[in-house]
Amino acid sequence: MKKLLFLITGILLCNIAFSQSWEPAGDKIKTRWADEVNPSSPLPEYPRPQMVRGDWLNLNGLWDYAIIDRGAKKPEQYDGKILVPFAVESSLSGVQKTVGEKKEVWYERSFSIPRSWKNRKIILNFGGVDWLTDVWINGVKAVSHKGGYDPFSFDISPFIKEDGEQQLVVRVWDPTDRSYQPRGKQVSNPGGIWYTAVTGIWQTVWIEPVNEKHIENIHSVPDIDNNKISVKVISGKASDKDYFEIIASEGNRNIAIARARAGEIAELPIENARLWSPESPFLYDMKVKLISDNDVVDEVESYFAMRRISTSRDENGIIRMQLNNRDYFQFGTLDQGWWPDGLYTAPTDEALKYDILKTKELGFNMIRKHVKVEPARWYTHCDRIGILVWQDMPNGDRSPGWQRGRYYSGEEPDRSTESANNFRNEWKNIMSFLYSHPSIICWVPFNESWGQFRTAEIAGWTKSFDPSRLVNPASGGNFFPVGDILDVHNYPEPKLYLFDAMRANVLGEYGGIGLAIDGHLWKPDRNWGYVQFKNSGEVTDQYVEYAEQLLKLIKAGYSGAIYTQTTDVEIEVNGLMTYDREIVKMEADRVREINLRICKSLSEK
Repeated sequence: MKKLLFLITGILLCNIAFSQSWEPAGDKIKTRWADEVNPSSPLPEYPRPQMVRGDWLNLNGLWDYAIIDRGAKKPEQYDGKILVPFAVESSLSGVQKTVGEKKEVWYERSFSIPRSWKNRKIILNFGGVDWLTDVWINGVKAVSHKGGYDPFSFDISPFIKEDGEQQLVVRVWDPTDRSYQPRGKQVSNPGGIWYTAVTGIWQTVWIEPVNEKHIENIHSVPDIDNNKISVKVISGKASDKDYFEIIASEGNRNIAIARARAGEIAELPIENARLWSPESPFLYDMKVKLISDNDVVDEVESYFAMRRISTSRDENGIIRMQLNNRDYFQFGTLDQGWWPDGLYTAPTDEALKYDILKTKELGFNMIRKHVKVEPARWYTHCDRIGILVWQDMPNGDRSPGWQRGRYYSGEEPDRSTESANNFRNEWKNIMSFLYSHPSIICWVPFNESWGQFRTAEIAGWTKSFDPSRLVNPASGGNFFPVGDILDVHNYPEPKLYLFDAMRANVLGEYGGIGLAIDGHLWKPDRNWGYVQFKNSGEVTDQYVEYAEQLLKLIKAGYSGAIYTQTTDVEIEVNGLMTYDREIVKMEADRVREINLRICKSLSEK
């Protein structure tokens, strides 16, 4: 007993010592949540809300790190401590160093397996690591992964020691904009609309125990026209003799139960369904069990919603986007998901949720998640708060010429086989990861012409993977007559300069009204917006003027629009809020009033 108390005391003292050695790096602006980051337990919430298990261990915290030449052997000494899961370049990592294509980052930490997990498989999960990742467990190279935005996991049980501390080593290389991989807005030399690189671990790392046969993913598809939800449970270990039991509930009352053999789709009747929408974001609870030889060998908690997204021609012959079989104008913000202190990673879960809440408070009903994929908890916040999401694929590789005002002519440039395969693999993994979130109603494989290739093929392949959602093949062009949506961009004012009678027409980006506010700037002497004003009143006047123009264009054919943007990002000062989220830069009541008029423009006609 004394030895156990001594060990626990020693661990606590080490944690306290490490915590005291950490502090945010640099002198740039930070959000209010930076002060709430606990280095002993950053982002402690369960990271996968649509597939929850009770037993798990969060590995976030202070790890050893080193930045060394690419290809060099494992470092004998480390540079210091880094706070995972914040990227090396971020302030909250405690490091804030540039890595670049000629260097790589090594991480190391140890952990213990709870004794109650004995004789069970141990799954190691990474929410997000940018970009090329190699992982060693107790000196054995266990897995490699390419992809900065798709989560990955694997069974580390074969490499676990029976007793004592387990050693986890991670090596990451990220060439940023010097290679073909999806990278979003990251560049080696930030400026304008391009931002600081993000290297290494940037989402939660955790382990959990499972049995040999266990649930790996859940894909649910609501069908409000036929009063049912279809559920496919994915498990690579289950046999044909195993089956899944799915229980849907509303509050404390079970409303449907279905069973299906492994590999089959279960259908649950949902009578008198409460439909999900931004106005009424109702979620049903769902429990999924894997049963083998009459024993429950795995069980997870989940949820789903009943809603339908579609298009239909209105009485004037215009194709409109519909929600739950009714015309519904989708109006949102371009949300890039950057933070002055955490870069790609929000400081806390409350911070992660904050932008969604403010967007909805300002009267919007939609968010376009722009060339970035968020942690799973962000999408669950959208599901619960009630806001539609258009999900972009992060752009990468080289870009062809951009033909904005007309359909693309000529032969479309291609990627290398390696680049094309990498794109398909990561995009498929992203869609599979997010498949069951009701808030997501549109996939956007390309933005403008950045990395655009084989547009018709990629749009068709995206639709075949998920027929239940809309596909916006290329927000802003290059334009091809494929997918469900024609999406044009125009700055600063709204314009309708291209129209497709066979698809829904949307204004995928406009606005960009700039206002720089002293004390809340990334760089006080370098700031820009598409247009700039001097005070909140002027900015609000311009916003309302553009909104009134948009209302006229809705009658002419627009079914959705996206204002740029939610917050300032680095030297861009065209956000509705400052980069540190301290100030809403416009007169909120006036913005909300005109936004609600826009959102209701089709549903109340």
